[in-house]
Amino acid sequence: MKRVVIIDYNLGNLYSVHHACKHIGLHIEISSDPKKVLSANALILPGVGAFAEGMKNMEKLGLAEAVLESVEKEKPLFGVCLGLQMLFSESNEFDQCKGLGIIKGSVSRLSPAKNNDKKIKIPNIGWNKIYAFDNESNLWADSPLEPCAQGEFQYFVHSYVGNPIDKKNILSITNYGEQEFCSAIQKGNHVVATQFHPEKSGKMGLKIYSKWAKINKLL
Repeated sequence: MKRVVIIDYNLGNLYSVHHACKHIGLHIEISSDPKKVLSANALILPGVGAFAEGMKNMEKLGLAEAVLESVEKEKPLFGVCLGLQMLFSESNEFDQCKGLGIIKGSVSRLSPAKNNDKKIKIPNIGWNKIYAFDNESNLWADSPLEPCAQGEFQYFVHSYVGNPIDKKNILSITNYGEQEFCSAIQKGNHVVATQFHPEKSGKMGLKIYSKWAKINKLL
């Protein structure tokens, strides 16, 4: 049976992710042990909180190196929220801080948003729509987002967003006020991450995890 490890670096929505993945039938465990990360068949990197604290904990526990080695071996990795952001090269949250560098680009704060001249609050909390970055192509085919329709609602809780240098890394976009931001990324066939929380997004969120599991033959 394939084993999926949710990476525990002392920040994040571990148990809601665990519950969702267990519900779809994955053989899953939560661990902060780099050896278990390296021996797993696939990884989930969740997270809620500050980028710098997340990276500090990852490095202190030896998890950053384990994740990088796993990605180098093309082990499937699914990042969620802060887990997406830490895949980037750096973040300017508080002081500039280096990330894992799996996705080239930076993480920045959502711009003060307006909608019909009315200010929109940051953080972005609640339901919002996702769209394929390239609406002319079947971008979501054979990706975890394949079950989603254009304009599908997903649940967000965040103040910062990732900005990939290579637009080919953008899997979905979302609008917040007048700002458009990257709400899901991909790299090759093995790295995918969402700024939104599939585990908090109802039945469609479960379908996203299930599609990811099926693509990577984890079920």
